[in-house]
Amino acid sequence: MKKIIVAFIVLTISSFGRLNAQKINWMSWEDMIQKQKVEKRKVIIDLYTDWCGWCKRMDKTTFRNPVIVDYINKKYYAVKFNAEQREDVNFDGHIFKFVKQGRRGYHEFAAALTQNNLSYPTYVFLTDDNQILQIFAGYQQAKEFDYILNFFGDDIYKTTKWGQFEKEYKSKIK
Repeated sequence: MKKIIVAFIVLTISSFGRLNAQKINWMSWEDMIQKQKVEKRKVIIDLYTDWCGWCKRMDKTTFRNPVIVDYINKKYYAVKFNAEQREDVNFDGHIFKFVKQGRRGYHEFAAALTQNNLSYPTYVFLTDDNQILQIFAGYQQAKEFDYILNFFGDDIYKTTKWGQFEKEYKSKIK
């Protein structure tokens, strides 16, 4: 009986820990714009669609890795943007709209961010004044994504070529 009680307590505690696991502080584009007015940070935008299997996998794996979560929350504003959302986006004096195309469609803002190369998932890195820094398409494993996040998050891209950085950087992810 004691073994059953102990097993129950262990399972309860481990389940509770998973429920309270740290998560990326995702926000809307509009929320990020407001936060930039208070504290400038680089921005990572996760462009996704509801039907994208690789987007869902990214959410279940890479975006749950504690090293990735911690780094993004410390260094970036993280924006989740549904590339097929229907709501308008007002940015820099321009209103971006949803464009119906066939059974679905796309959002003009997603197209602008990706320079009309819509693919999902896509990650757009912006400077702290919301200028496009880099665009990456496709699923990224945590260790590879750690490299990308640090290269831009710590401004290493300003002084070091990617190839050199890739050889020298030691990820905390095994």
